[in-house]
Amino acid sequence: MVPSVSTAIRVPLPVANPLPPKVILFDLLSALLDSWSLWDGIAGGEEAGRRWRMEYLERTYATGAYVPYLDLVADSAEAVGLSRARAAELEARWDELAPWPGLEPVLRELARDRPLGVVTNCSELLGRRAAALAGDHFSAVVTAESAGFYKPDPRIYMAGAGALRARPDEVLFVAGSPFDVVGAHGAGLSVVWHNPAKLAGAEAGRRAVAVLRNPADIRTLLA
Repeated sequence: MVPSVSTAIRVPLPVANPLPPKVILFDLLSALLDSWSLWDGIAGGEEAGRRWRMEYLERTYATGAYVPYLDLVADSAEAVGLSRARAAELEARWDELAPWPGLEPVLRELARDRPLGVVTNCSELLGRRAAALAGDHFSAVVTAESAGFYKPDPRIYMAGAGALRARPDEVLFVAGSPFDVVGAHGAGLSVVWHNPAKLAGAEAGRRAVAVLRNPADIRTLLA
């Protein structure tokens, strides 16, 4: 089982890019949606689900140019001793993904003041379906398939910024995994880590502007 980060981390904002930002980009499948519970359920339990998901994240973040998303999911399942058919089951149950509790009113309020967008490591079809599950709040949805690259390649983050007509220094990226924190930071974005899944990641904690557990904390940070 992946150990948890024990306490929220808050550090001063970089002087060169103070909040509030012009636009906000979100990771989709961890920062906005509780995809972890779905993967755990398909795998048969949290321990197996976390092994599968972390294997997938490590493989995806080492991939670079886009390859079919469900192939990566199936390869990752096989690598940790699960059936490759778990990928097809994930696709079939995709619409069971649910936003983290309390998220919807936060997004609704944030969208009143600035454009919101999504940058996600999945296919175009599944990315669009997942974004709809998080609500009708996004001016842009950029997937690995549409960008041609998986995170942490900086080109997918830049595609997200470009879709919202913003420069990198005008963007706040809300990451959902430690891999994404490091990737967005490396692309020159200010990063907040929304970590309700309680994932470990000391390096990510040091690079993030803040590590938050509750969606309402995002709104508080921008107040």
